[in-house]
Amino acid sequence: MTTDYETHIKSGRRLKSDAIHGILFTAPAITGFIALTLIPMIVSLFLSFTDYSGFNMPKFTGLANYQKMFSGEDLFFYKSLKATAYYTLLSVPASIIFSFAIALLLNSDIKFRAFFRTVFYIPTIVPAVATAVIWLWILNPDFGLVNTLLMKLGLPVSSWLFDEKSVIPTIVLIGLWGTGGTMVIFLAGLQDIPKHYYEAIDVDGGNSFHKLFNITIPLMTPTIFFNAIMAIIGSFQIFTQAYIMTNGGPNDASLFFVFYLYREAFQRSNMGYASALAWILFIIIVVFSAIILKTQNKWVYYEGEKA
Repeated sequence: MTTDYETHIKSGRRLKSDAIHGILFTAPAITGFIALTLIPMIVSLFLSFTDYSGFNMPKFTGLANYQKMFSGEDLFFYKSLKATAYYTLLSVPASIIFSFAIALLLNSDIKFRAFFRTVFYIPTIVPAVATAVIWLWILNPDFGLVNTLLMKLGLPVSSWLFDEKSVIPTIVLIGLWGTGGTMVIFLAGLQDIPKHYYEAIDVDGGNSFHKLFNITIPLMTPTIFFNAIMAIIGSFQIFTQAYIMTNGGPNDASLFFVFYLYREAFQRSNMGYASALAWILFIIIVVFSAIILKTQNKWVYYEGEKA
């Protein structure tokens, strides 16, 4: 018969073997995080305190890069922050509302529902460069499709991406084209809502309005919360549209923060200053994420929570 001591030894060996296997399986992910994320972050933090062009030895300058930003010496810093904040303020609620509305429609019992779901999701897998080129043609103020249709209908035309006042709202509208991923997440959340809740509303004589505001939205708040966090992070990192479609213009109206960071690093070879900009962006995203996480208890409802 097996003694308690032998059982203990076998159990210890099994736990040790499981630990070794666990480390081996997670080693690629841990190695990748250290090599591709942690070490570059540490290096960029060091470079943010230096004068470095990418071709010279880094020269330690202390807080000079950060002083340059906040002292007003660098006017483009505040311009890029303003443009990014404006874009975030418009794009986050617009993308959440639009994708949620589309998800509600595609969650209803309509014909060709699978086809329409595919149609709304396809733009998310189209390469960003191809999307930008297509929209540049569609919104061209001289021969673009949109202005041509507006002229035929006798409606006023717009300069779209070529006007300071309309460039960011136009980019926000273009961004709605690619909200299929957010829509899919909303669809998953909607399909997880128990049907008997809606049946109870029907028994009580309620209508679609009551179902939406008393059942759907409260139970969807965790999904809305997740999508809002991701939308805010994504909006602060917007780059492709400014790089391909506007080059930060007109008159720096679409000079988004990440595009400005790219310009400092790879066009002006100010790697040290660009590293400082990257860390400011990191801090901004962390602060906004923390604020939203702090407020979730006030408006996010998790089913099964104690009152």
